[in-house]
Amino acid sequence: MISHQNPSGNLSTRKKFKVPQREFDMTTYFTSESVAAGHPDKICDQISDAIVDAALAVDPKSRVAVETLVTTNRVVLAGEVTCPKKLPYASIARDVIKSLGYTNGIYHFSYKSPISVYIHEQSPDIARGVEDGGAGDQGMMFGYACRETPELMPLPIILAHRLVAHMDEMREKMILPFLRPDGKSEVKLCYENGRPKGVEQIVLAAPHDPKISNIILKHALTKHVIVPVLHKYHQKIPKAIMVNGTGKWEIGGPASDTGVTGRKIIVDTYGGVARHGGGCFSGKDPTKVDRSAAYACRYIAKNIVAAGLADRVEVRVAYVIGQKEPIARDIETFGTEKKKRSVIEDFAWQLLNMSVPNILKKLDLRKPIYRETARYGHFGRNGFPWEAVVE
Repeated sequence: MISHQNPSGNLSTRKKFKVPQREFDMTTYFTSESVAAGHPDKICDQISDAIVDAALAVDPKSRVAVETLVTTNRVVLAGEVTCPKKLPYASIARDVIKSLGYTNGIYHFSYKSPISVYIHEQSPDIARGVEDGGAGDQGMMFGYACRETPELMPLPIILAHRLVAHMDEMREKMILPFLRPDGKSEVKLCYENGRPKGVEQIVLAAPHDPKISNIILKHALTKHVIVPVLHKYHQKIPKAIMVNGTGKWEIGGPASDTGVTGRKIIVDTYGGVARHGGGCFSGKDPTKVDRSAAYACRYIAKNIVAAGLADRVEVRVAYVIGQKEPIARDIETFGTEKKKRSVIEDFAWQLLNMSVPNILKKLDLRKPIYRETARYGHFGRNGFPWEAVVE
């Protein structure tokens, strides 16, 4: 069932019409990717979110919109921060970079690289609306959940995240000491009648010590990364496994590929399975609805699926800068609903009122919790308030 509502967002006046349900009677394929914590774009996301955390630790009502750029032996910070205390931006960035393993000059980028800071206070025009509890920007946001995994996330993106996370762990624990910071994963999944049938192909990219051949690298990553991750999700190991597609990758990180905050928005969300409003999350305090409303939508979608009201759900909202309430909200169940639409809507909007102040309060978003979100996806990991399931 697809619904449309008038600009006021009044659910009682919406018109409804039926559309044919898509038939899943054939074999299809879907691919999602993820990146390691030391990927250049993720370095930037984590620095930007570490600044968000530092500001919120000083004052929960701090406002932050910070972008980071990293390239060969250079870090640039720019944006707006309104906080009672001046923050040590360069030190925050260096701590993040060091923790990610960029401590060796051979990478042509490290925590000792020069840092330029161009950060000022938020525009008073924007601040005026936000101070009254309004949205920090306009835009549309989406949340998604499905029954493909215990995390109620699409299987391709969950596998992709777990692969790079496990690869990072093998490097950090020195189980595979020849690995270097940076890395990527890609998972191709086969679907039959709309349900996951099996993993068709796995692609890993990992910079490493040149003394290790690509053959040894592939064997090690298969044994220590691919096998344990796929076994955990009850998936067979595919015949098609590719490691370092060019056959050689010695130096990763910003010296090989310039990074910028907010360039991995599909990695951050649902791996391309669900829609995306276009706004990134990292570097933004929770008054920015790009972040907080997307988290709220995930919270609602996950709880609808967890409650057994539908098997697949997308929650959609839209906001105007300076306004507290969304101008539109909707729920799509793709024909998988187990209860009437009115029951699902009542459950959703009673679970969480989507005004900006209520989202911030109900999900307790004014806390320094954001740096940890900026790697391995913002969804599908326990410990974040938007991942909680109500009893």
